[in-house]
Amino acid sequence: MAEDVRTRRLANDAPLESNVFDCALAFEGGGYRAAYTAGFVVMLLEQGIYFDYVCGISAGASHALNYVSRDIPRAALAFMGIDGTEKLGGFGSFVRGKGYFNADYMYHGCLVDGFFPFDYETFAANPAQIGIQTFERDTGRTVVFDKSDAHDTLSLFLHTRASATIPIAMKPEPIDGKVYYDGGLGEGAGIPLRMAERSGKKRTVLVVTRPLGYQKKPLGARARKIMTRLFGAYPHLLEAVLTRNERYNKELAYVKQRETEGAVLVIAPESMPVSNGTLSPTKLEGAYQQGYAQALRELPRLREYLGL
Repeated sequence: MAEDVRTRRLANDAPLESNVFDCALAFEGGGYRAAYTAGFVVMLLEQGIYFDYVCGISAGASHALNYVSRDIPRAALAFMGIDGTEKLGGFGSFVRGKGYFNADYMYHGCLVDGFFPFDYETFAANPAQIGIQTFERDTGRTVVFDKSDAHDTLSLFLHTRASATIPIAMKPEPIDGKVYYDGGLGEGAGIPLRMAERSGKKRTVLVVTRPLGYQKKPLGARARKIMTRLFGAYPHLLEAVLTRNERYNKELAYVKQRETEGAVLVIAPESMPVSNGTLSPTKLEGAYQQGYAQALRELPRLREYLGL
């Protein structure tokens, strides 16, 4: 599959123009569950469906960047994992102090060493706008970065890393002296619908990484004690962690309400074969293939919703 997808660069040959203007495209995060939803990104690019506003949280922010850069191979391979190495993370990476997800390599090293380059020139030239949501540790503010906040690939990926920095599992990298964590701790509790709506668009195509009917469970007593011990010095962060499940489930109800009003088209996985921490390239490629197949089945419904 990897070799096949590397030959599909049709999106990069198309004019850098948008053809969907009245609807936002929003990607939920979910770690390596994004291998599944990467199939939807690739399908959009192959079909020449170009939204002029794209936003995402955590892994969803990476989808947004790959989509706006119109790089089909990168969109497909971004969550495939790397066989036989700890570069992307794992238990060995965690015990060595690099985090279960090795953010230093995922958002910096792979760009510098050329292993996984990013087409910043196309990204910057594309008129489509982006939103990357983060959570500011010391104030509890939800902060959304956009194109104007980045001036090159590394600064762009620093903001993307901030959006994806899961407490404990990833090491934060301060931006201008401020520490940011996963945008899922902020407004919407991980669901980027309200961020999309704040863009001024009347409708949203929302791509989520949990099957329909999912409800987030609260942390157990032991986990709550651990979080309190680890983050007690940061009350805003602690509160966001401890209340995320109820805020997430409340947001799901809001999504359902907006869906009945015709303001949202939800693309949800029919099943989810991997977890946020899956690093097996074989399992991740299987998830991608399932997601891509579903994306093709969703295409008629999407075209009807967009009026294409």
